[in-house]
Amino acid sequence: MKSKLKLYWSVIRPIITYAYETRVSKETIKNKLIVFERKVLRKIFGPTKERDGTWRIKTNDELKRHRNIINHIKAQRLHWFGHLQQMPEDRMVKKYISGNLC
Repeated sequence: MKSKLKLYWSVIRPIITYAYETRVSKETIKNKLIVFERKVLRKIFGPTKERDGTWRIKTNDELKRHRNIINHIKAQRLHWFGHLQQMPEDRMVKKYISGNLC
């Protein structure tokens, strides 16, 4: 399970969030990303065996202990914003973002 989680955090999640970090957030896409992440986490953690011997699928509350994908994307955007603010004014990226590029 630990190796599956490491694979998800280091390979799958960055691929999924790469394009979304630069786009405008839409509710439908946010919901699809959250649903995808929950499905992946349910597959990784698998079902839970109860004391009476029955099996059940983990609830959303049990999966919430991990930082969800939307919060991760927001944190990445803030990280990029801080990086951008520290750049010198003559950098091409800062000119483009600021709208000063002709």
